[in-house]
Amino acid sequence: MDGTVLVADDDRTIRTVLTQALTRAGCKVHATSSLTTLMRWVNEGKGDVVITDVMMPDGNGLEMLPKISEDRPGLPVIVISAQNTIMTAIQAAEAEAYDYLPKPFDLPDLMKRTGKALSQKRRVAPSTSSDEADRPEDLPLVGRTPVMQALYRVVARVMNTDLPVLISGESGTGKSLIAKEIHDFSDRRTLPFVTVTGADIADIEGPARVLARAKGGTILFDEISDLDDDDQARVVRMIDNPGDHAPRFMATSQQNLMDSVEKGTVRQDLFYRLNGAALHVPSLRERVDDIPLLVDYFLARSEREGGPLRMFSAEARELFRAYSWPGNVRQLENAVKRLILTARGDEITRSEAEAIIGNQPEAVPLLGGNESEKLSGSVERHLKRYFDLHGNMLPPPGLYSRILREIELPLIEIALDATGGNQAKCADLLGINRNTLRKKITELDIHVTRRRKLM
Repeated sequence: MDGTVLVADDDRTIRTVLTQALTRAGCKVHATSSLTTLMRWVNEGKGDVVITDVMMPDGNGLEMLPKISEDRPGLPVIVISAQNTIMTAIQAAEAEAYDYLPKPFDLPDLMKRTGKALSQKRRVAPSTSSDEADRPEDLPLVGRTPVMQALYRVVARVMNTDLPVLISGESGTGKSLIAKEIHDFSDRRTLPFVTVTGADIADIEGPARVLARAKGGTILFDEISDLDDDDQARVVRMIDNPGDHAPRFMATSQQNLMDSVEKGTVRQDLFYRLNGAALHVPSLRERVDDIPLLVDYFLARSEREGGPLRMFSAEARELFRAYSWPGNVRQLENAVKRLILTARGDEITRSEAEAIIGNQPEAVPLLGGNESEKLSGSVERHLKRYFDLHGNMLPPPGLYSRILREIELPLIEIALDATGGNQAKCADLLGINRNTLRKKITELDIHVTRRRKLM
C-alpha cells in the first residue's frame, strides 16, 4: 500500500495496532485521539484515507463526515464503531462513509478495505438529508456478530434504491421488521407501507386496491411462497404495471425461493422480479453471541416503558445463551417479557429461567462448554440439562435424530472448511464413503465452496 492514512480513535491500543500494521504495509500514518486534530489535518490537505471511531471525547465521528466531504471531496472515510446496531450502519451509509466496520474488527479485513480505498479514491457528495429529527434513534435490530453486521451493511446499501428486496429467514427472525426499517429510512418514508397477504389480492380488483393504498410507498408481500399460483400471477402483473405512482416491492419468505421455483411451487417470473436484492436474516442459532445483547435490550426497553427493573443472573443469562430458540428473536422476546412479569425479585434466577424454557419443549440446547471439557462430557451435560428442563415430562419423540443432526451438521461443515471444500479429502478425513458424504451434504443443506486451503 502507498499513501497516508489518518487514524482517529480514543483507544490508544487501537491507534498503536493500526499505526504498526499500516506502517508495515508501506503507509505513512498520523494518529490522534481528537476529532479536532483530525479535522485540522483534513483541512491542511493531509491524508489519502481516514479511519475514524464514532464516539470520541470531543465529538461524534459520523457528524464530521459531511464536513470532510465538503472540504475534501473524494477523501474516503472508513468508520469503525463499538455501537453495534443497525442505526450506526445506516447513519454511516447516509453520511456516505466509504466503509463501515464494527468493533472488534478483523485487522486483515480492515487493512484490505484500507488498501482498496487507497487504490480507488471515490468522490462522494455531502449528505442532503434534512429530516433526521423525525427518525427513530433506537432500532430493535441489535447484534454485534459478523452475520448481523454484514446484514446491516447490505440494508444500508439498498435502502435508498428502487430495487425490489427479497428477505428470507426462519419464522421469528424479524423479516417484516427489516422491511419496515428499510422503508422508514428510505426516501419513501413519508408514504404508506402496505403489508399484503393472499386475502388482499384474492379477487381481480385486489391488486388495484393495494396499489391505491400504497400511493407510491412500499408494498410488502408477506410470505410470498404461501400465495397460490393465481395470486402469484396477479403479483407479477402488479409489478409489471404499477400505474403512475410505482411503489417499491418487497417480499418475505421462510422458504428458499430458488428451491420453491425448482419444485414448481413459486413462479419463476415472480422470483426474478422480486430478487433484485436478496437479504438473509440469520437465526439465533447462527448468532448465539447476540442473545445476551438482545436480552439486555428487551429488559431496558421494558424499563423505559414503565415496567419493573429486572436483571438476569449470570446463570440465567448463560442458560438463555445455551438454548437454541427455534422461534428465534420473537420467542426470546416473549420469554423475557414473561420473566419480567413473573420474576419474584429484581434479579431473574436460573430456576425462573428454566421454568420459562421448560414450557417450550421444542427447543433443543446448543452444545458448548469450557475448552478443557471433553466432547462426551459436554454432550452428557447438555443432554441432562435438556431432560431436566422437561421436568416430569419426556421430550418430544425423535430425540435421537435431532441430537445426531446437532452434532453432524457442524462436524461436516468444519471438516469441509478444513479441507477447502474438497469432498474426497473431507470424506477421507471423516472416514466415510464419498457418496455418503454427498448424501449428507444434500440432506443437511450444506453449502460447499471450493477454495485452496493453505495448511
